[in-house]
Amino acid sequence: MQTIRLKTPSSEGEERARPGPGRDLTPLLAGAATAVAGIGALLALSDSGSPLRGPFALFFLLAAPAAAIGVALRGLDPFARALTAVAGAVTLDMLIAQGMLATHRWSWRGGIVAVAAVSLLLLLLVRMRPVERILEQVRKIRSRQ
Repeated sequence: MQTIRLKTPSSEGEERARPGPGRDLTPLLAGAATAVAGIGALLALSDSGSPLRGPFALFFLLAAPAAAIGVALRGLDPFARALTAVAGAVTLDMLIAQGMLATHRWSWRGGIVAVAAVSLLLLLLVRMRPVERILEQVRKIRSRQ
């Protein structure tokens, strides 16, 4: 079994920001992906007849859980993080679909809402983790006094 080591950011040997066009495309691409995913969810939930409804809704079903899982895996290198997040998103989508089918509650609207809810819950749980650490440190400090 191989041990996965987490990378920590270091200031030595980092690549400096390049001046000129194409230097900071990551926030722009993330914003565009968020917009496409949001439009996909809205088109699917509003039962629009747009030809973009299918591809955008599929992008939402993959991107929402992948983003939530990717945030939880911030210690991995980017390629491993992306691959694991996409695999986790597909798995989460299948588990939601299987659960809805097993309980005889299947609907395409319910599936989109369930994926959005689970992704949001996962994202919130990951974001609340630092708050729990801070509260634990405050409790330790108060118990010493």
